[in-house]
Amino acid sequence: MKIGICNDHAGVEYKFKLIKMLNGRGIEVVNFGTDTTQSVDYPDYAHRLADAVESGEVDLGIALCGTGNGMAITLNKHQGIRAGLAWDTPIGVLVAQHNNANVLVLPARFISYPKASAIVRKWLDTPFEGGRHQKRIDKMPCR
Repeated sequence: MKIGICNDHAGVEYKFKLIKMLNGRGIEVVNFGTDTTQSVDYPDYAHRLADAVESGEVDLGIALCGTGNGMAITLNKHQGIRAGLAWDTPIGVLVAQHNNANVLVLPARFISYPKASAIVRKWLDTPFEGGRHQKRIDKMPCR
């Protein structure tokens, strides 16, 4: 599995820790984010990650910014992206199980790193249920 990760200045610390954790699970990670805490514009990084997920360059994505909202809004502008914002493990499970989120978004300024790591692990380990949830996902594309 190959995962893309992007971040703005608020998510730098967590990004590097998550990359280490993911590599420890045998997952290759492609870094699409900034590597410094100097202020940057999150859409620049969100679009890079979304393009990589849509093209198949990576299988899934993880995005981090202060609240997670900017990344989620930007990512979800892409037709092939289902970005789910999670601030607790049950939400991380549900965005995988019910929404088949191909990008997990984390609010780096509002959760601890242990919580972020737990959310990522649960999201990765939770299969999509399909069924009635697939019917709903099929209705998501813009009309």
